[in-house]
Amino acid sequence: MSFKNPDTAILGEKELYIFDMDGTIYLGYNVFPFAIRFINNLRAHGKRVLFFTNNASHTTDFYVKKLTKLGFSPTRDEIMTSGDVTIEFLRRHRAGKSVYLVGTDELVENFRENGINMLTGDEEKADIVITSFDTSMTYKKMDNACRLVRGGAEYLSTHPDFNCPTETGFIPDSGAIAAFVTASTGKTPIYFGKPYRETVEMIGEATGVTLDKMCIFGDRLYTDIALGKKHGVTAVLVYSGETTPEDVEAAEPAAKPDYAFPSLDEVDHVIFG
Repeated sequence: MSFKNPDTAILGEKELYIFDMDGTIYLGYNVFPFAIRFINNLRAHGKRVLFFTNNASHTTDFYVKKLTKLGFSPTRDEIMTSGDVTIEFLRRHRAGKSVYLVGTDELVENFRENGINMLTGDEEKADIVITSFDTSMTYKKMDNACRLVRGGAEYLSTHPDFNCPTETGFIPDSGAIAAFVTASTGKTPIYFGKPYRETVEMIGEATGVTLDKMCIFGDRLYTDIALGKKHGVTAVLVYSGETTPEDVEAAEPAAKPDYAFPSLDEVDHVIFG
């Protein structure tokens, strides 16, 4: 039996609408025009919007510029990344610890600007190794990470996504890089971003909205939808990115979304007619 949506009136009753980015509101620099229309309709009706991406290869400032260029007109406080969640965890719970980060230069500089004690990777020891989505990946970086993890460093990862959707197909993401380190060292990282508790806690603290008044839209069962299902946030899947209807049918009942639509276009029509 195919997936059927329950009463969709609930969707219009939420206060905060959280949007995944890649595969949900755009693919690379190919924007979904209906996503702009839907988000503008939400704002016009007094609803709050938050863009949250697990893609930590760029900073919040980058996404402000990108979303502005694409036509979404975001404010800075409407954007959050898994990198932000990871930095906040380090500041609260690992203050002063030395960190080797496998990530883009942009992400490394963001960590440094937030007061994290960053290493180059040439050191003999590190307190913490963090891997992320790194489009500037080199074998040397991976070797450094594995060596430091084997040497006793705590292992963290900004987010668990295996693939990042682009205009031309999927490319390996943070979860694939973490799998490399795990295969070499036998150590599995502590993950941040969606679907982990630290993410919903940070969203709640930043917005003041309770979980039952939130709704998340995304294209992945194991991150976007799992965030909602595990933490009491209404979870809406769109088929404009990674997940297919067949994936939903094959999923365990607890992993299925609360709602599923072809895209945000249909959600907009359901809520606003």
